[in-house]
Amino acid sequence: MNRIIDHGLEEQTVLLTRMGELTYEALSLAIRGYLEGRNVQTQVKEMSEVLVAMAGKVEDKTFELIARFQPVASDLRTIKSYMKIGNGFARYGRYALDISVINEQLCNASPCDTWAQDYLAEMGDRVLFMVKTSIAALRKHDVGLAKTIVPIEREVDKMYLDFLDKLLNQKQTSNKYVISNILATRYFERIADHAVYICEAIVYIVTGENISLD
Repeated sequence: MNRIIDHGLEEQTVLLTRMGELTYEALSLAIRGYLEGRNVQTQVKEMSEVLVAMAGKVEDKTFELIARFQPVASDLRTIKSYMKIGNGFARYGRYALDISVINEQLCNASPCDTWAQDYLAEMGDRVLFMVKTSIAALRKHDVGLAKTIVPIEREVDKMYLDFLDKLLNQKQTSNKYVISNILATRYFERIADHAVYICEAIVYIVTGENISLD
C-alpha cells in the first residue's frame, strides 16, 4: 500500500532524473566546445542556471516532506541523499560552465597538439561515462551499478596526473596553452569525484551504509 510520502519521493526522483539528463547535456556540450575551440558559453550558462534552480526545488521539496510527513529513518535517509545529489548535479553544471569559458578567457588556447587533443578527448569520454553511470544508478537505485564507477574514477585520477607530467615536460608551449589544459583536466577530475559522491549517496539510500567508494 502506497503511503502519502511516497508520491513526494517519486516527484523528487523524477526531478533529479531530469537534472541528471540536463547535466549530461551541459557537460557534453562544454567538453566538445573546449576540444573543438567553439564558444558554447551562452548555452552552457543557461543550462547551469536551470540546474541551480532545479537544485533549489529539490531542497524546498526536501524541507516540505520533512515538515509535512515526519518521515521515518529510511525515508529521511532518502530525502537527505536526494538533496545532496541535487547539489551534486548543480555542481556538475558549474564545472560545465567553467570548462566553457576557458577558451574565451585564454584566447582560444584549447589543445591544438594532436596528442593533447586525443588525450583530453579520452579523458572527457571517461568522465561523461561516469556521469551517465551515476544518473542510471540513481534512476534504478542500483547499488551494483553505482559501485562500478570506482575503477574508472581511479583511471581518471591517473590520467590527470600523467597528463600534467607530460604537459609540463613539453618544449615551447605557451603559458596560456599550459594553463588552459591544466584547468580543463582539473575540472574533468573534479567531475569524476562528484560522480563518486553521487554514487555513494545512492548506496546510502538503498543500504543505509555510509561508505566511501574512492
